[in-house]
Amino acid sequence: MSDGKTILVVEDEAMIGMMLEDYLDTLGYRLHAIAESVDEACAKAREGGFDAALLDCNLHGEKSWPVADILAQSGIPFVFATGGMADDLPTGHADRPTLAKPFTIGAVERALNKALGAA
Repeated sequence: MSDGKTILVVEDEAMIGMMLEDYLDTLGYRLHAIAESVDEACAKAREGGFDAALLDCNLHGEKSWPVADILAQSGIPFVFATGGMADDLPTGHADRPTLAKPFTIGAVERALNKALGAA
C-alpha cells in the first residue's frame, strides 16, 4: 500500500517519466520530482524530502551510481530501472530491487512494495 508516499523519479526519457508519473498516481503514490540527469538527481537526493526513488541506471549515457550511493547513505530506499541485462549493477547495490523496461504498472507496484518493505 502506498499510503501517499512520495517518489523521486530519475529518468532521462520524458515519455517514460510521464508514464511513471501516471502509474504512481494510479497506485496512490505522489510524485516528488523527475530528475533527468545525474547532477540533477544527486542534488534532489541530497535535498531529500521523499520516501523512495525509481532510479534509471543510465542517464544520457552516464551511470547513475553516484545517485544510488547518496540514496543509500541517506537511508532512502530505491529501485533500479534498467533496460539492459541488470546494467552491471555495482556490487554494493546488487541487493536492490530492479525493474526491467518496458515497465508495467504491476511491476512498478511490486518493485516499490519491495523497496519500501511492504512485500
